[in-house]
Amino acid sequence: MKKDLHPTYNEVTIQLADGTEFVTRSTMDRDTYASEVDSTNHPFYTGRRQFVDTAGRVEKFNRRYGITDDSDDDEDDDA
Repeated sequence: MKKDLHPTYNEVTIQLADGTEFVTRSTMDRDTYASEVDSTNHPFYTGRRQFVDTAGRVEKFNRRYGITDDSDDDEDDDA
C-alpha cells in the first residue's frame, strides 16, 4: 500500500443538541463536534411536522425571475 494515502483517524467527542456527549472515531480534524440536529429534535423522530408554504415559494421564484402571472381571464372576456 502507498504511504500517506489515508487520512488520519482520530477520536472525536460529539455533543448532541440535548447536551449528551459521546466519543467516536472520525477523520475530522477537530477534537469536538457540536450537532444541531439529532433524534431528540428532528421532526422525523419526534413526529412534529413542519408545513412548508409552497405558494410563498412559487411567488418568490416568480419575483426572482420576473415571471408575471398572465391569467386566462383575458381570453374569457373576448369570447
